[in-house]
Amino acid sequence: MSTTRPDTSPLILPAVDIADRIDNSPLGALQVSTFAICLLCLIMDGFDVQALGYVAPEIVREWKVSNAALGPVFGASNFGVLVGSLVFSMLADKIGRRPILIGATLFFGVMTIAAARAASVGELLGLRLVAGIGLGCIIPNATALVGEYSPRRLRGPLMMVIGGVGFTGGAAIGGVISAFLIPRFGWRSVLYFGGAAPLLIALAMLLWLPESLQFLVVRRKDRAAIARWLTRIDPTVPSGPAVEFVVREENREGVPVVHLFREGRGAVTILLWVVNFMNLLNLYFLASWLPTVVRDAGHAASTAVLVGTILQVGGTIGTVGLAWLIGRLGFIPVLTASFGLASVTIALIGQPGVSIALLFALAFIAGWCVVGGQPGINALAGTFYPTSLRSTGVGWGLGVGRAGAIVGPVVGGEFMRRRWSTRDIFFAAAIPALVSTVALLALRVAMARRSLRHGDSDI
Repeated sequence: MSTTRPDTSPLILPAVDIADRIDNSPLGALQVSTFAICLLCLIMDGFDVQALGYVAPEIVREWKVSNAALGPVFGASNFGVLVGSLVFSMLADKIGRRPILIGATLFFGVMTIAAARAASVGELLGLRLVAGIGLGCIIPNATALVGEYSPRRLRGPLMMVIGGVGFTGGAAIGGVISAFLIPRFGWRSVLYFGGAAPLLIALAMLLWLPESLQFLVVRRKDRAAIARWLTRIDPTVPSGPAVEFVVREENREGVPVVHLFREGRGAVTILLWVVNFMNLLNLYFLASWLPTVVRDAGHAASTAVLVGTILQVGGTIGTVGLAWLIGRLGFIPVLTASFGLASVTIALIGQPGVSIALLFALAFIAGWCVVGGQPGINALAGTFYPTSLRSTGVGWGLGVGRAGAIVGPVVGGEFMRRRWSTRDIFFAAAIPALVSTVALLALRVAMARRSLRHGDSDI
């Protein structure tokens, strides 16, 4: 008589693909709270970047200095952002989005409060330079984290809307809050607010902000945290020590920026840097000098201010509009058309005899295309690069672009020093948008070639 022995072999559970679970699950409470915290962080980033512009007239009056004396302070802040984008985006791809976001938010909050206590232009310059380093960490890491918690079908639009509306909305909110605080409590109160709010947001991050699940799997870290957070997205995920979590990516050791040029990514990386540089040069040129040039062309000062405001309004609305179009048509076709239209529109702004109504319309379209297009570039980079390089890819693109942000206002000032006509100034300003258009056409070719070789690009 034979007997059958029971099967004592361990139960082998299927591997859990992180991307598939996120892609095939509805947006849940964990994702919504993550997006909300990132949005708040980006709002305060936009607020603090623009805060000095709102308080500058009061500083000039109180300290009895010239407007030009604050020019280096603005430049120092942008330089700090450049350094933060380049250095700490790479660190985030090594140690995680969560610690860098929390640390950067705490850091720029404390430095902004310190700036509120500055007693001289020199002190303010140094503090804004250091605060800028913290600010430079926010957009790359918040963009990466939003993308890594978004389903594939919504990834690009969510990265664009949260990144773009958060930052530009923060700048707009800063104007409203500054208008309320300055008459009642003085200019320092704006910086106190701009520093205190990030400290509260950092506390919320400590309590509720998760780490990127893809990052944890790629770096083979904290399986318990992966299981805990993934279960909140998909309660059907199997649990236990036998469960294996996987992503369809490889870990990359070494300096992350070097990997931006490997595996066929070099041409795409260079072209993304060109577009970032040209578009941020254009954006900061228009934001800095559009009201002045319009006023010098013979329009009333109030009209000039409104034209500058319409540029930003167009950018905020354009971010949402472009995100909708990109979700249906793809990044490259929409951004190429957008920057091509921007080139034509910017050139038309400087034409003699333009009516007020047409001037407002042209400024709105330029804002839609240039200001609204920048979050699209960030989201394109965040979608193209893998998890192990995502923060570095977005951060270095923005860092190179920040150099354009520094150059743009300087070039505009030089045009006016040389007494160029309004028409010639805006013809020159149309060139960066035209270069961006050509670079995006080349980017389409570069991505298509890489896709043929590696089969991993569907942008």
